[in-house]
Amino acid sequence: MSSPALLRIVLADDTCQRLTFPEGLPAAIEDLVCEVRSQCGLTSNFRLQFMDPLFGNVYMNLTSMNEVQDRGTIRIVPESVTGVNASSSTMSTAAGPSTSSPSPTLSSADTDVLSSTDSEPSGSRSLWPQTFHCPMFTYDAELKLRKANAAYKENRTLLCADTDPKLKSDILHGLTQEMVKYGLYASDRKFSMVGKALISKHPCLAEEHSFTGYEGWKSSLKNKLGLYRTRLRKLGCPEVMINSVQRTAGVKTSPALGIKKPKRSEVNYCPAYPTGEDDLSLEKLRLELKSDVQRRHSREIRMKMEKTFAYRRQEVVRSAPMIHEVQERWPALFDVQEINAEFRRITTIALQSRFLSQLDILSDSLVNLFKKRTGQIGTHLKTVMSPITQDVDAADADHVDVVRECLLKGLCIYLNEDPSNLIRELVEDDDGQIQRALEETTLGILVVKRCPSEHPEIGIILEGQQVLGELDNVPLAAALLFGLIYALNLDYPSELKYTFEVLQKIIMELEGTTMSKKCQALQNKLRD
Repeated sequence: MSSPALLRIVLADDTCQRLTFPEGLPAAIEDLVCEVRSQCGLTSNFRLQFMDPLFGNVYMNLTSMNEVQDRGTIRIVPESVTGVNASSSTMSTAAGPSTSSPSPTLSSADTDVLSSTDSEPSGSRSLWPQTFHCPMFTYDAELKLRKANAAYKENRTLLCADTDPKLKSDILHGLTQEMVKYGLYASDRKFSMVGKALISKHPCLAEEHSFTGYEGWKSSLKNKLGLYRTRLRKLGCPEVMINSVQRTAGVKTSPALGIKKPKRSEVNYCPAYPTGEDDLSLEKLRLELKSDVQRRHSREIRMKMEKTFAYRRQEVVRSAPMIHEVQERWPALFDVQEINAEFRRITTIALQSRFLSQLDILSDSLVNLFKKRTGQIGTHLKTVMSPITQDVDAADADHVDVVRECLLKGLCIYLNEDPSNLIRELVEDDDGQIQRALEETTLGILVVKRCPSEHPEIGIILEGQQVLGELDNVPLAAALLFGLIYALNLDYPSELKYTFEVLQKIIMELEGTTMSKKCQALQNKLRD
């Protein structure tokens, strides 16, 4: 068996991450592309470049796996949807994208999900855009709005949509159809984005006596989207049926299956089955998956996990099975690549790259914030953060991991929570003692240091059993643990509720409608 290998991949100018290959580097470029796509959560077309030491470490197009060495650096060059054809991509030898067909510049958010309409998996959602763009409405509605916008530009005359019910209905319908591309539920902030986009494109629709100019539109949109979900529930949409709560005389009558309320300011995302599939066909695929895991057919596993996502998701949300039951039925889910893929299916964003890069971005602010803390918590923080200064001469990758681990522990302490509930460390060679520690852990990361000179054994523990082991470092384990909480629809542990809330709403930017006071206070201080 080949020895493990590592690669550094550059996703953007300020975003990079580590790729892990437990069985060595792939033999073919196509296999490397599949691994990059899986580990980084990418969906669009791209090509790979390697850092060539023969030409001053500039990036060159990758044409052979002989050009890639263990602990080397590669980077992705995204290809636009309309852009580079295969021949021009192969012929380009510049350090960056060709000048004739430039690739779009990536922001830190874009590197998480490079979406393409053609490559979107069945049942997936699109990431909510940073800027919502108002769609085109029906032809007659656009004619009316064009005329009204001209009148507004000439003499500031506003159009009262209530006097034209047909126009208002067309506008609300168009906005609703655009919103559901990103999800069937939306927060107040997202409704505000839509309202702002509407009156920015059509200023004649601004409300005269509204502070923002679109408060009435927000209210109408919420009602419209609610009515749309009611229609979908009657049509049997699984996601709406699971998340709907009907009341009769003040008593909850639905969901009847005892579906627990989501704990992360989200809905329970449960897409419909792929076209032509049912319980029997997807159960057959699940059984084939178990066989593929034993044979290590990675490509078949990825395809079948994608196809059975809706089946697996409804099972997890409806039945809330024990962890050992999920392991028995879905062993492929407990894999680094599949955890990343499952998290992207649920949230539309990449897990590992977003978690680690955002932690790096906030590292300086968090360190400065920890230094300002006084009292007993401040003393504890100094102790936990001391390895950062002690390891300044260590290898860059190792030092980055040390910094990230210290930040995670410091975050727990700053929020007045015990970091040992998240990361339990043992200096122990007694298997019996390790087993007892494992059984006492409901949810967390177990780090066992059998020998000071050896790499510690790092694993993720759920319900008293190790579900993932042999991980490279604690920050990676923390990212995967966060992903498993989403994939298995688990509640945050009460003793770490503030830490996980910060990881969700500040680090991962998976925000809910509200924040706890502690989380809000930390966010305000990080912005100062």
